[in-house]
Amino acid sequence: MRNQPTNVTLSSGFVADRSTKYHNGDGRPFQAQKQEPFSGTSRQRQTKMTHHSPVDPDVKEQSSSKIMFKKKGGWKAGPEGTSQEIPKYITASTFAQARAAEISAMLKAVTQKSSNSLVFQTLPRHMRRRAMSHNVKRLPRRLQEIAQKEAEKAVHQKKEHSKNKCHKARRCHKKRVLEFNRRQKKNIWLETHIWHAKRFHMVKKWGYCLGERPTVKSHRACYRAMTNCCLLQDLSYYCCLELKGKEEEILKALSPMCSVDAGLTFAAVHCLSGKRQGSVLLYRANKYPREMLGPVTFIWKCERTPGHTSESRQLWIWLHPTLKQDILEELKAACQCVEPIKSAVCIPSLLPTTSEEKSQTVLPDEKIGKKRKRKDDGENAKPVKKVIGDGTRDPCQPSSWISPATGIIISDLTMEMNRLRLIGPLSHSILTEALKAASVQTVREGEDTEKAPHHWWTETCKNPDSVSLHHRQEAIFELLGGITSPAEIPAGTILGLTVGDPRINLPQKRSKVLPNPEKCQDEKVRQLLLEGVPVDCAHSFVWNQAICKNVTENKISDQDLNRKRSELLVPGSQLVLGPQESRIPILLIQQPGKVTGDERRGWGSGWDVLLPKGWGMAFWIPFIYRGARVGGLKESVVHSQYKRSPDIPSDFPDCPAGVVFAEEQAKNLLEKYKRRPPAKRPNYVKLGTLAPFRYPWEQLSQEWELRVRAQEKSSGASSPSGEESDLRRDKLSCAPTPENTDPRSDEGGSSQSSSSKPRAGVATECPARLGTEWVAGQDATGSLPCVLRSRKWLKQLSTWCGPSSRDRWAARRAPGSGQPAPTRAACLSLLDHFPRALVWVSLALLRKGSPEPHSMICVPAEEDILQLRRDRLYCGPQEPKHSDPFKSEIRKQKEKKKVQKRQNQARAEPEGLAGAHPATGHPALTLGLWSGPLPVLTSHCSRVLLGFVTQGDFSMAVGGGEGLGFVSLTGLLDMLSGQAAAERGLVLLRAPASPQYRFARVAVEV
Repeated sequence: MRNQPTNVTLSSGFVADRSTKYHNGDGRPFQAQKQEPFSGTSRQRQTKMTHHSPVDPDVKEQSSSKIMFKKKGGWKAGPEGTSQEIPKYITASTFAQARAAEISAMLKAVTQKSSNSLVFQTLPRHMRRRAMSHNVKRLPRRLQEIAQKEAEKAVHQKKEHSKNKCHKARRCHKKRVLEFNRRQKKNIWLETHIWHAKRFHMVKKWGYCLGERPTVKSHRACYRAMTNCCLLQDLSYYCCLELKGKEEEILKALSPMCSVDAGLTFAAVHCLSGKRQGSVLLYRANKYPREMLGPVTFIWKCERTPGHTSESRQLWIWLHPTLKQDILEELKAACQCVEPIKSAVCIPSLLPTTSEEKSQTVLPDEKIGKKRKRKDDGENAKPVKKVIGDGTRDPCQPSSWISPATGIIISDLTMEMNRLRLIGPLSHSILTEALKAASVQTVREGEDTEKAPHHWWTETCKNPDSVSLHHRQEAIFELLGGITSPAEIPAGTILGLTVGDPRINLPQKRSKVLPNPEKCQDEKVRQLLLEGVPVDCAHSFVWNQAICKNVTENKISDQDLNRKRSELLVPGSQLVLGPQESRIPILLIQQPGKVTGDERRGWGSGWDVLLPKGWGMAFWIPFIYRGARVGGLKESVVHSQYKRSPDIPSDFPDCPAGVVFAEEQAKNLLEKYKRRPPAKRPNYVKLGTLAPFRYPWEQLSQEWELRVRAQEKSSGASSPSGEESDLRRDKLSCAPTPENTDPRSDEGGSSQSSSSKPRAGVATECPARLGTEWVAGQDATGSLPCVLRSRKWLKQLSTWCGPSSRDRWAARRAPGSGQPAPTRAACLSLLDHFPRALVWVSLALLRKGSPEPHSMICVPAEEDILQLRRDRLYCGPQEPKHSDPFKSEIRKQKEKKKVQKRQNQARAEPEGLAGAHPATGHPALTLGLWSGPLPVLTSHCSRVLLGFVTQGDFSMAVGGGEGLGFVSLTGLLDMLSGQAAAERGLVLLRAPASPQYRFARVAVEV
């Protein structure tokens, strides 16, 4: 056995040896005969030993008894293979003593642990339990005492960590803040970054660390929050540009950058007074409708009284961070602001300087590679300040520019304010419950208000007009709780307010706020819905940067607030801070939601809250505790998709930011495609998808222009009967067939091309195919397309396409109610103003199917329309299989590469590495993707291509597939002019990885 003793020692001197002394019954020692030096048989030796023993009847039996010892080769007699006789008589006391020693040795061996395993680990596996490691009573009783001793040993007890290694020390405030400040030097963190990092998938975009989507499954829950409750988003990453100067000079400088034809401008009456927020599309000066910069929203600072006018005005322009650089440069050029000045904005001075950082982090006495301990300077230690705002901005970089000629000052206020967005019908109820208007502070005689932390509010309360305005703003704010939905309020309404610290009114548990039905019947609520918020109530102190700086610096920390809350006599009662309570100026801006079309108008409306920096989390948590659900970037895309509005910057192909986004998206999708093996990814060449990862807008619009010109030439030379035929018939004649198009399929296709070259299969019979090389060359230069944004022509197109009804069968019958068809004169006039333009359209599938990005929008053929008339359940045609002309070339390249690799290994010379590439001068081919310049897009497939889908998915709002995208204006007019009234607006959609076409209805919503 493993635990048996190897040696037993008796206290009486009993020794088990060759010369061991045994005691007989008389107490005389008995010594065995030693082995003789001469050799002899065992029988002779046995005779000599028995000669000295006394004669006894059973001498023969005793002599035959031997002491057996176990050796390596088996059982042998004696210690050296010889036999020893056992004594006939023994002493009982001595024998018992020897046996007791052996028993104690065995017990010691059993109880003593000979391995590092614990007691419960020595049990069989079927008897082990997890609780045995910490609960001794779960062990068998015979082992409980041993396990108890093991548990009491210091080896198995938890070691006491030193004070500088405990969890609290590792997460100390000073060290954590230093680490957070260091990590904010590359990417900007929002004030809610830590909250998002624990609950969201974070991405690095546009120079920020932003939450993309929640870690929990919440796609459907976020839609329900936007529809029935409230969805909260942090939009503080949006950039703000401030313009100060004379109103006439500002409007004069900004007027060339926008057009009345595309909508409202900066000079809109309601927006100019500061009562409403406006939105405008910016272009480069005098370049409309091309060279777009992007969409922005703007707010004019209102005047204190309606009759008061001032020459100096203040304008805020809010824009997406991808649009900031281009728009800022254009604004400086338009306003002639070339001289940088010292920024009036407080650049994040809370960020430690380089010398301070070195003194805090570098320890010269320590060796690199060893664990360094942070040394405390005691009272001389400087407190580490947290970075608030843009931690990546260089303090030496200017953030304000002035124009000597016009006097306009442009300031960059990025990250100087927080912008929180609440979407949903309960957003105003959450606002009224979480925020309370600040109390008016009375000043006693002789009290020094300048030394008070919030002296600006004390000075404001001394003015009766300011107090009266504050009470009116408070009354209007309280009326918001009785409104059913924010969509009932006029779009873009602005309300200024000064509120108290929202952390004081924080509830104990998270709850859901509901609107008060009693307030809905109030006459004042009806008056508010009809007239809106007065102009003077839009005033807010958030426009004053000095006040915002004071509010940020004098904020009570959460630690002090919790300490005062713990000192309350009645736990849970209201905390009253009195004059020490912070007063925060905010600005409430109504977001209109869905403003286009006739369906679900007002869906997705809500409120935006502008507040000074440093107060993001103080407002964030109270909103969540009132029932708001938080969304990320993915929810923003879904919100814009359900509103059927373009998303920034992905849905602006005529904008430089949209082009950069498309290039990055195509690069990421291509890398993802190449990571999959060829057998596990679709072959887009065989599916007829030329551009599965990008949108060749310029080539598409130019091909349609050449196509229509060729059709006009052919129709002019035809007979009078041919003049009556529409353009649709000419298009069908130019559509590819299995006989005259690109190589279609291999073994199972319709036919095969006689040539194996990629461009040899392009037919030249159709006049619209002329100039393909020129088109491809123009697309390679990267020229931006033009998007139709004229509201006049968009309304006309919307009338021609018909109403966008979601009912599948009603949508088919809707255009037959006398909708006018586009005339030739109107089409020519539109194309003269906007040549090679794109149109933003919405698509609703008639039956099953969900469009996805990069899906192709095609023109249905006449046989498709006839089949749909005969069979209402007809899903749509299928694209025949195309042949892959690059497959043989890829196979040859692989073979050449293998041969070249073998030759290089054999020669092992550096000269052979120069010719290692199999196709010198040609780009590497990827199986499944079209290589080189794209052929003709419009006629490459069996259905003529019209455009692409940029957003698409199953819509929970309508219970079916919906998509958004762009189509060629020339192609749309050509299609509408050739379709009958009953089928006007019907198109075909096909996913990039599917050959199935599905019917959908196209609509232009204004």
